Amino acid sequence: MTSILIEKIPLLVTNDPAQDGSALGIIHDGAIVVEDGVIAWVGSSSVASYDGHDQIISAANRCVIPGFVDSHTHLVFAGDRAQEFSARMSGEKYTAGGIAATVAATRLATNTNLGKSALNLYNEALNSGTTTIEIKSGYGLTVVDEKRSLEIARALTPESTFLGAHVVPVEYRNDVAGYVDLVCGEMLDAAAPFAKWIDVFCDRGAFTPDQTRKILTFGISRGLLPRLHANQLEEGAGIAIGVELDCASVDHVTYASDADLALLANSNTVATLLPGAEFSTRSKYPDARRFLEAGITLAIASDCNPGSSYSTNMSFMIAVAVRDMHFSPEQALWSATRGGGLALRRDDVGLLKPGAKANFLFLKSSTYIHLAYRPGVQLIDEVWRNGIRIQ
Repeated sequence: MTSILIEKIPLLVTNDPAQDGSALGIIHDGAIVVEDGVIAWVGSSSVASYDGHDQIISAANRCVIPGFVDSHTHLVFAGDRAQEFSARMSGEKYTAGGIAATVAATRLATNTNLGKSALNLYNEALNSGTTTIEIKSGYGLTVVDEKRSLEIARALTPESTFLGAHVVPVEYRNDVAGYVDLVCGEMLDAAAPFAKWIDVFCDRGAFTPDQTRKILTFGISRGLLPRLHANQLEEGAGIAIGVELDCASVDHVTYASDADLALLANSNTVATLLPGAEFSTRSKYPDARRFLEAGITLAIASDCNPGSSYSTNMSFMIAVAVRDMHFSPEQALWSATRGGGLALRRDDVGLLKPGAKANFLFLKSSTYIHLAYRPGVQLIDEVWRNGIRIQ
């Protein structure tokens, strides 16, 4: 067994309310003990045992926080849509239609190139503090291409998601019912061995509520766990369906009625907000205060994808969430760590307490507030995952 003591942490964020009664579970002059990749002990440096450790590390005026949990990404794709972004910034309205361009490029890409691109984005996320990540398919939209996308995703993370119902591909434009049947049948059969989750884009220009319910129900019957894109572009029935089917999370939820909030507040479903999507599409930001005041659990994720949020950087997402979604710095940090863990129904990531994975970050600051206060600055000094320093 390998034991590491990290001591003299000026501000340790544990996300364990048992520490101080707050959501962040803050310990001043804190310490943690890591044994074989797992948190073994958390407390004050003044009462830490200094005997029997293989290594003792001083935090040296650096705040320590849990590693970011990015519970919504689309990393398996080819090409980019820089020209689409440029046009949109010049005043063109965003719709889901641009996904077709990425689908075409992804279908033409080799497995090697798709895997290399996904790995580069994965490492980019890891080096900026994301220690747990979810990755969706959804840019293949054929049986073969969805399967190979999920094989690539699963090689990078256990949190792989089948998103064959991203949009209807052009070849099925006049046979949407036929495509839904394909997703529920042969495509699901090919995807299920490589996926933990199933997701649907339930919104204008994508899938209807009835189609969404059918696809998720078929996925659940095959042992996949449901999550959902909902209400990004307009109000609709997506949130209600997510709650009805006990989805782990409903994501985007930019347009949510008071009735939607009431449903979420009385459910086990996390609402995942995606600041990068609104930032990159110059769209309306949801107001986190409405969700928080209703007692809804929130997560923040990157939505990294080539069309509407081409960033893996969770520190940036925190800064945008605080500036434009009315999160406090504390709420944003919690949502990007513990909230993300709950959106994946994980009790071992996004927090630092005995039994949790030893995933944590050293900041180049004595306070986490700098994540929002100093946007665009690289504030991650060290990244630790499973008790090993990655960066």
